[in-house]
Amino acid sequence: MEYKTRVIDSFLEELLPELPAIAIEGAKGVGKTETALRHSKSAIRLDGDEAVAILHGDFSEIEDAEKPLLIDEWQLAPKVWDYVRRSVDADNRGGRFLLTGSATPLPGARTHSGAGRITTFTMRPLSMAERDLQTPSISLGSLLRGEGEIGGSSELVLRDYCEEIVRSGFPGIRNRSPRARLLQLDSYLDYALDRQIEVDGSVVYRRDVLRSWLAAYGAATATQANYSTILDAATAGIPDKPSKSTTEAYRSYLQRIFMLDPVPAWTPAFTPLKRLTLTPKHHLVDPALAVRLAGASVESLMRGQGTIVGSTGESVWLGNLFESLAVQSVRVYAQANDARVSHLRLQEGRHEVDIIVEGGDGAVVAMEVKLAATVDDSDVRHLRWLKEQLGDQLVDAIVINTGPRAYRRQDGIGVIPLALLKP
Repeated sequence: MEYKTRVIDSFLEELLPELPAIAIEGAKGVGKTETALRHSKSAIRLDGDEAVAILHGDFSEIEDAEKPLLIDEWQLAPKVWDYVRRSVDADNRGGRFLLTGSATPLPGARTHSGAGRITTFTMRPLSMAERDLQTPSISLGSLLRGEGEIGGSSELVLRDYCEEIVRSGFPGIRNRSPRARLLQLDSYLDYALDRQIEVDGSVVYRRDVLRSWLAAYGAATATQANYSTILDAATAGIPDKPSKSTTEAYRSYLQRIFMLDPVPAWTPAFTPLKRLTLTPKHHLVDPALAVRLAGASVESLMRGQGTIVGSTGESVWLGNLFESLAVQSVRVYAQANDARVSHLRLQEGRHEVDIIVEGGDGAVVAMEVKLAATVDDSDVRHLRWLKEQLGDQLVDAIVINTGPRAYRRQDGIGVIPLALLKP
């Protein structure tokens, strides 16, 4: 399979010569190893038989390897992290180590912080700009700098975005035939769910309940549904419901393998905003997993089918999935600009903004995500309110939609089809 250049490649080209150790973390299948191999001169894969000595504490192979050295799936031997940390303390020249991991170490595995020695980046599934669907024209970095020129046209329509949600952003899955793709998504979920989980020292294994919980979480995509609501949806009709500690263990495990990718609530330090919620918005690492868990398809989504867990309105689930696709992409672009992504919602729910991108200098770009080809005044009222609150700190306000062109409204709010946005 031909390698597609990723946004993180530019990171590595620029920063690896300066930084002694970089860790790339993320869910299985996002492309960490393939990307890291292109920036390393040697590699050690800890999921192979040749790594037995390292797994038993013999690090001579690491010492002797040509640098930059890729250590793949480092979490299988957590002491490797500590070895790299100590090695960097002794020699902090740039370009020495790349580490990739698809899980954080198990809760009992002791590792020291790599702060100041190992720089960590998260790699996510392919963003829209990385899927080569068309040439994007609007840079998030430019928006953050207040360079707000917006223009360009998109050939994608609603069905195209729906198909992208279902195809997934996993490089090794998305280009298969529909049947093969479904089987691979099933295998991916089987890998994630076929695990024993410990709760208070005892092994808990209820694969059906774990799958139902993950499906309910996926059905709550882009909401702030509380976890008891998700559990109730997952165990409807089951008299022997799992305990709170068990479901917390499920959530912790799924986060440890990067299956869950919630968006934190925005907690600005120097703004007049009060009574903000602190609850994250729920997202899976890829909305295709939510679709597969629900047994949905492009056709059923286009017909408006799909129940949203935790929703009290008449929203269509496809709208939530489109928001998740947008969030997935914006997070990739924000990381390339050293910016953070969060969401905003007042406790009373009177105002909310789907995506807040905050740069290192405090500049904010606010985004609403709309599953529509057109935008009217009702779609921008929360953005207008936020502009009144933040003043010049809000350098741009954008509506991401499925429309045919990018433009500025008379009130200054930008309208950008998702396919036209890039880092």
